[in-house]
Amino acid sequence: MTKKSSKWFAKGSWSRLILINMCIAAVIAVVGLIVLIVWLRNYTQHGVEVEVPQVTGLYLTEAETLLKGERLNLQVIDSTFTRKVPLGTIVEQTPPAQSHAKCGRTVYVIVNATQHKHVVLPEVHDMSYRQAENMLKQLGLQVGDILYEPSQYRDLVIDLRLDTMSLEAGARVEEGSVLTMVIGQGQGTEMVTVPDLRGKHLYEIRSLLLGQRLTLGTYTYDEEPTDDNRDEYIVYAQQPDAGMSLLEGSSVTVQLSTNIEKAVTEDNEQNEENFF
Repeated sequence: MTKKSSKWFAKGSWSRLILINMCIAAVIAVVGLIVLIVWLRNYTQHGVEVEVPQVTGLYLTEAETLLKGERLNLQVIDSTFTRKVPLGTIVEQTPPAQSHAKCGRTVYVIVNATQHKHVVLPEVHDMSYRQAENMLKQLGLQVGDILYEPSQYRDLVIDLRLDTMSLEAGARVEEGSVLTMVIGQGQGTEMVTVPDLRGKHLYEIRSLLLGQRLTLGTYTYDEEPTDDNRDEYIVYAQQPDAGMSLLEGSSVTVQLSTNIEKAVTEDNEQNEENFF
């Protein structure tokens, strides 16, 4: 073999080697691509879909069990409050029922609150009926029965009740509650006796006065109350005094304290004055 032919043979061998390596690399790439596609199909459940079941109206534990059986997940994304469905049940889902989703996907739900929502009652006493009604409606409360009682002023709210219990400003009531509003109809023509209010709480005396066709006027505290101790205050003085006669619809003012001895002291002083 000549030197020239030897070079040509070496050059040809090198070319064939490169070509063989390229073929091997191509085969490896194709095989790797096929393996990757198969793996991705299995990993993403490509082409495998299930029908999303109806979970609205169910409790979370029920919905989770149902979705798990369909190889779907559950996630709560928000809560709301409505009286139209039971507390703690699902009110909305995404994706919707009877749509299709891949196995392993998540169904997002909105749940009705587990407790009734409460609102703080505003001050509506001595407010016009229409103004008070609009304020209550904005808070999600309803006005049911309207009662009229003798009062010093006409068409003003003199009491607000839930069932038979009088409510004061700051009381917490369930949203959607139906309240009874007592409206003043002006002073009457008969004389009534002022009841003894000493030793009683503020939420008691309004109903007691209305039972005598009287209304509660201004009330003051010997010390400024807090939200925690407001219900502990009792009446220790009143004006006019118990036993006096007033025209029906008149108002009675009171003073309140957490000191029970004040009520006893005022009672003793009143008895002494009556004695002499």
